[in-house]
Amino acid sequence: MIHPVILCGGSGTRLWPLSRKSYPKQFLDLTGSGFSMLQQTLQRLQGLQDLSAPIVVCNQDNRFLVAQQLHELGIEDGCILLEPVAKNTAPAVACAAVKALQADPDATLLVLPADHLVGDVPALTLAINAAIESAEAGHLVTFGVAPKHPETGYGYIKKGDSLAGTQANRIAEFK
Repeated sequence: MIHPVILCGGSGTRLWPLSRKSYPKQFLDLTGSGFSMLQQTLQRLQGLQDLSAPIVVCNQDNRFLVAQQLHELGIEDGCILLEPVAKNTAPAVACAAVKALQADPDATLLVLPADHLVGDVPALTLAINAAIESAEAGHLVTFGVAPKHPETGYGYIKKGDSLAGTQANRIAEFK
């Protein structure tokens, strides 16, 4: 079974004054869709098969916002996992993995940030479905987007050789 993990931490400093500590950007409707970035992330899960209820990792201050936004989407069985201290992605994913493995010893995680804008949701769904096969074969899968211009604020993934029998490639290196 696929266990969606939504990373919903954040300090609310990048889009001030819209975003702030008590109301970071993932809880805002920045696209005019009527849904927050968190809710749009959860909606992207529609069309994926064999999913468990989502695990949303957030901080103590935002737990009620997460619960409210899950409720607004009719998600009543989601798990809200609280970070005692914000320590970035790896510890949040590790805690979610422990939680998922308690319920399902064969859990496969689909980790998604709650604050990304995705322009082509059907393409993402296709990519996720293609990645599931590789993940269930024991590979750690990461997604990348082809850059349109150089950006020093982000790292880059150098694509390696194809993985036989899949649509995936090995990662040659992270830059």
